[in-house]
Amino acid sequence: MTDLVPTLKLEDLDVEYRVRGKTRKVLRGINLEIGRGECYGLVGESGCGKSTAAYAVLRYLPRNGAVPRGRVLINGEDMLTFDGGRLRELRRKSVAMVYQDPGKALNPSIRIGRQVEEVFELLGQPKGEWRQRALDILGKVRIADPASVMERYPHQLSGGMQQRVAIAMALASEPALLVLDEPTTGLDATVEADVLDLIAQLRTEFDTSILFISHNLGVIARMCDRVGVLYAGRLVEQGRTSEIFRNPRHPYTVGLLRCLPQRGRSKAVAPLVTIPGFLPTAGADVVGCVFAERCPLTDERCRREDPPAYDVGEGHFSRCHYHDRAATLTFGSENAETGASAGSGRRILELTDVSRTFGRGGATFRALNDVTLDIMEGETLGIVGESGSGKTTLARAVLGIVPADDGGTIRLDGKAVAPMLKNRSQAEVKALQIVFQNPDSALNRSHTVRRMIGRTISLLTGLAGAAKTSRIVELTRAVRLADRYLDLRPRQLSGGLKQRVAIARAFSGDPRVVVLDEPTSALDVSVQAAILNLLVELQTAQKVSYVFISHDLGVVRYLSDRIAVLYLGRLMEVGRAEDVFSGPHHPYTEALLSSVPSVDGVHRERVKLNGEIPSAMRPPSGCVFHTRCVRKIGSICETEQPPLNDVGGGHVVRCHIPAAELPRAPDSVPVAG
Repeated sequence: MTDLVPTLKLEDLDVEYRVRGKTRKVLRGINLEIGRGECYGLVGESGCGKSTAAYAVLRYLPRNGAVPRGRVLINGEDMLTFDGGRLRELRRKSVAMVYQDPGKALNPSIRIGRQVEEVFELLGQPKGEWRQRALDILGKVRIADPASVMERYPHQLSGGMQQRVAIAMALASEPALLVLDEPTTGLDATVEADVLDLIAQLRTEFDTSILFISHNLGVIARMCDRVGVLYAGRLVEQGRTSEIFRNPRHPYTVGLLRCLPQRGRSKAVAPLVTIPGFLPTAGADVVGCVFAERCPLTDERCRREDPPAYDVGEGHFSRCHYHDRAATLTFGSENAETGASAGSGRRILELTDVSRTFGRGGATFRALNDVTLDIMEGETLGIVGESGSGKTTLARAVLGIVPADDGGTIRLDGKAVAPMLKNRSQAEVKALQIVFQNPDSALNRSHTVRRMIGRTISLLTGLAGAAKTSRIVELTRAVRLADRYLDLRPRQLSGGLKQRVAIARAFSGDPRVVVLDEPTSALDVSVQAAILNLLVELQTAQKVSYVFISHDLGVVRYLSDRIAVLYLGRLMEVGRAEDVFSGPHHPYTEALLSSVPSVDGVHRERVKLNGEIPSAMRPPSGCVFHTRCVRKIGSICETEQPPLNDVGGGHVVRCHIPAAELPRAPDSVPVAG
């Protein structure tokens, strides 16, 4: 075997599923290879077949899945011919995978420590080293207080924390091929950047090859040497990442790139570009080009002839008859106007000195510390910060899912609401709704989409019969959920489809305030754009207000009127979105912004924070950020908590550094990712 043999090679790969007696082909003629030490990105909408490709590579297809044609070559050997023992040995030592949903990858009945230690047990490491190795690998993925985390069960961790554990377990074996299926979906910007650095380091140190599946095009631009664009089971474009992103030659790739929020293009300027229509049904027998029904360039030739892989130079191919015109096409939403406007100036939601204290093992700690905020009618308040900063705790306190401590107040339309949800009126429950980060935890797996949304409509509005049916259809179409999904259950839907169901359900009762807790983290960019446009439309029409929690700062910048930055349960900065992004801003905000990858490959110099994220059980004295701050100015940071200083226009920053010396963003570098 020579160095020219690729780590992974797919040859004319077809994958099909047997569903209700019918064979449905979901991958068609896939050809790709990943060289030694190369990182290959695979992008496309939910339902395109990205995860199926990953499962085929590791032979993890479900029982109704089959590979009727093609080969999967690992280091030149066809994995499809391996027997059980040889396959298990390969998975144990040479190939590893990080799944999209860490909640399903981790055993809910086993503590985190034992699950991580088991990796080293399977690798044959001495028993006496298991615990220390587990602590070390958890520390590498920036988990604060790993000894404490090892004693917990998966349900006691946030989604981002679960994903970090899953990544640590995959990296532990130093695999030759690492398959990453949306590995940073649940991670905030700084931890994502650290994890990507770690993956890049492993790739270099051990000559590891990577198949990187993601809907985050900024991450793909940063990490991958080459990229393949998958649509409806076909690889429609492939080439060097820089070339694909600079000069896309397939209409679908062009559409994906234009769906991203861009610098200077907020909701008040224009809606996001969306790709019209829907994916073909999985396994549908499509004649001609698979993208024809959604493409602005389509003509009769496209509907009649399946385009070959046209070579457009230097390993770049496109399955489009008119690839030379792709870059000039226009989607229907590109020249539209949103009609969005800022809030009315009327306060809808007011939080005054809201804190939340938790207890663990006889000790107590504050997840929120005297948070004071207000939200205007028709306004979006973006909440950003790393995992553990208190974002979700704040959301749950607003909803009454966890009660705020005595002494704080939450007011809706000027009237104090009860801390506990069970003590609130029906009108207050209807007025305050939420879309959770993980739709699997929010949706009843035994109910159909129609029943879940219909039940919520009945409970919140009292609609029945034809009126309820009409409302169900209206909501599902608004979130780009085709009618064919109405009678399916959550297990039959992709992660993106499930989140669309959750969003539709949250709007069933015409709420006043919707808390959006990472609502687009599971969505690809085209569906994300449609959802964000929908949120803007609803806000404009109904004057609904949003509390928008996200680690995607490009999305936060597009949707938010104002932004609040949380760190260890404390407000570090609050201001208008453009003021927070352009500066002067808090050093912590600067670090967050510098960690965001960009699709054009131009990145501001990253600010790497010192040390690890402190535990909320033992917060630092003085300024809680001083242990990590690269701009610390002296002992005052260690002993005195800084006040929220107004730096102009209602923009406040909690920092001892004078406003004139606070960092600013360079104007020439885009932040969208």
